[in-house]
Amino acid sequence: MDARPLRIGLVAGETSGDQLGAGLVEALRARFPNASFAGIGGDRMRAAGFDAWHDASELAVFGLAEVVAHLPRLLRVRCDLRERMLAWKPDVFVGIDAPDFNLGVEKWLKQRGVRTVHDVSPSLWAWRQSRAAKIGRSADRVLCLFPMEPAIYAQHGVDARYIGHPLADALPLEPDRNAERAALGLPQDALVLAVLPGSRLGEIHRLGRIFFEAAAQLASSLPDLHIVVPAANAACRRAIDAVAPTSLANMHVLDGQAQQAMIASDAVLLASGTAALEAMLCKRPMVVGYTLSDLTHAIVRTFGLLKVEHVSLPNVLAGEPLVPELLQDDCTPERIAGALLPLLSTPEPGLLLQARFRDLHLMLRRDASERAADVIAELLAPAEPVA
Repeated sequence: MDARPLRIGLVAGETSGDQLGAGLVEALRARFPNASFAGIGGDRMRAAGFDAWHDASELAVFGLAEVVAHLPRLLRVRCDLRERMLAWKPDVFVGIDAPDFNLGVEKWLKQRGVRTVHDVSPSLWAWRQSRAAKIGRSADRVLCLFPMEPAIYAQHGVDARYIGHPLADALPLEPDRNAERAALGLPQDALVLAVLPGSRLGEIHRLGRIFFEAAAQLASSLPDLHIVVPAANAACRRAIDAVAPTSLANMHVLDGQAQQAMIASDAVLLASGTAALEAMLCKRPMVVGYTLSDLTHAIVRTFGLLKVEHVSLPNVLAGEPLVPELLQDDCTPERIAGALLPLLSTPEPGLLLQARFRDLHLMLRRDASERAADVIAELLAPAEPVA
């Protein structure tokens, strides 16, 4: 019998995947102290004792044009990874997010006898639930961040487990607004609006002018309004500077610090996505605005690809419209400003939401890394002998 220490392969793309991977490596090492971990990861995973054959940044490619331009390199990375992984003979392989890359690798390894796990289910609750069966052909287990997801997989005979969301573990139940205002140099008694027009350049180009015009309309009614705008990176900051009106007083563009900006604010204006979940966990009232390109919107509408009544995660998780969603033709400066004004003018809406947001926070706070490690450890456990 092979008595060698366990070998656990992992692939994480981007900063968020590296963070998830580091927590998972630490949780698994607590269970299997002599295990080896290798594959694709970033600095946080390396610090946890991971052997990175390639860096996570090599998979951080967004947009069709960028993917096409980098396709030869990505194919070389994939080929090298899967051949090296198969030769290494891992006891289990875990693909962390990055479904376009990981699901194909998982399927290839699974067909060759390697047990596979996909960590972070794609958003099947919103788009093309039929993908669950395809994902099941790649992964022996799927780890879900949201409680509504395992039931979708069950309809297709796929073993999916709800582990909770790492952001809910990381963010405090009671955020300290005064401390974050002091850290950001904002007046303690001012009204503060956080504006997040997206973390991708296309989103900033589509939404930036709309969001900043809404902010300008609010500033004309609320002269002491301070506006904080976290920029995800240098390219996003340049895009924000290009669309933000120079006449907008008391505007502070930050390098990152999105969570700090949200906690420091009285209300948040944001694009739909993970930012809405973060704002909910920061217990801040918000307005969600979003527009798709005309072509994408036409495809979604024509083929009925959107499967949910609500698009923002606070509303999806609550099953009711806790926060305003202004989409497509409704995403105008006037409607956005009209939805934000009562959130900034009176404290009652925010106080009512805080209790609901806290309940949702507790629902998602399940120590995700530990639960993920539990599922993987269960997959590694030897089968009970048949009587």
